[in-house]
Amino acid sequence: MYFGLVPYLLKLAPDDFLTFQGRSRRPPKDPFNALLSFGYALLYRDCVAALLAVGLEPALGFLHTPRSSAYPLALDLMELFRLILWDIPLIGSVNRRQWQKSHFDVTTGQVWLSKEGRRQAIQLYESRKQEKWKHPVLQYSLSYSRTLELEARLLEKEWTGQPGLFANLRLR
Repeated sequence: MYFGLVPYLLKLAPDDFLTFQGRSRRPPKDPFNALLSFGYALLYRDCVAALLAVGLEPALGFLHTPRSSAYPLALDLMELFRLILWDIPLIGSVNRRQWQKSHFDVTTGQVWLSKEGRRQAIQLYESRKQEKWKHPVLQYSLSYSRTLELEARLLEKEWTGQPGLFANLRLR
């Protein structure tokens, strides 16, 4: 359902090379899905690092179940941040026409980011992580990067019997 709404957020002509017609992965079949997959890989890496930093075992999840080599708890934590850290900045960059065909390598049935495309995606992601916002529950400003670390710490408190504020993020 979520991905079904994405085309309505994109301001693209029907024949634009970034037109989104549904989620595809392993491998991505179009440029927009290549961008989604790459951004989610960056976010996954940061979620694993945040969980390990607070001493949580990323292989033990509560929403996702073990599959392939992905850590379920990292996937669980990602759910809180997909929209904030990747989907919103990605859709904004697409609507600002910041992506070119040269940012993608297209082969039969597969689309990957080119070296320049990866550089631009990393820059977009890292820039978003450094943006500050006022946490609606804690009432102080912090970067999205610190928010990710904070949520991992709050999750750790929940699991050790100290009720906290885990997953009380609210977008406005």
